[in-house]
Amino acid sequence: MHKNIVLTGVGGQGTVLASKLIAAAAMKKGLQVMSAETIGMAQRGGSVFSHLRIGEGTQSPMIGKGEADLILGFEPAETVRMLPYLKEGGQVVTAIRPVMPVTAALAGGSYKGEDMLAYLQAVVPNLLTVDTDAAIAELKNPKVVNVVLLGAALRSGALGLTEEELKDALRDRLPEKLHEINFKALAYA
Repeated sequence: MHKNIVLTGVGGQGTVLASKLIAAAAMKKGLQVMSAETIGMAQRGGSVFSHLRIGEGTQSPMIGKGEADLILGFEPAETVRMLPYLKEGGQVVTAIRPVMPVTAALAGGSYKGEDMLAYLQAVVPNLLTVDTDAAIAELKNPKVVNVVLLGAALRSGALGLTEEELKDALRDRLPEKLHEINFKALAYA
């Protein structure tokens, strides 16, 4: 298996944890993993993205433009920003709920998540959108949105991992009291 995955969102959405869960699952499978994270103003709601390269022969953690097999977007505008990394035929999985990054708020411009989603629908043939508000309402926990998105990526087939491999990573990385809700989030459809 060789996968190039870009995860993108806004600080506080669990993007970095999702990246670490994918990496842990791949490493436990015996695969080589390289990752790089740009978290900038993550603590203040700034843009966050991670590059994950999984498979033999990986020389650099950074994914070049047009090389990502999967973009996992936690926020529509951030997903649009990362589109240049998507390879032809690549998969995009994104949350539909807009979260205005601090950088957009400081710029003072208008920001409409619906416009970003419409753009994604127009230009990305392999697009899977996830209604994270519905997931939060059903699961009654906003902190598991990152795992809901991981589950969607898993079901898209673009992640290259199994549900059990991700469950093992969750067991290894999270306290036991959080296992049940995260397993529900992973299986959310």
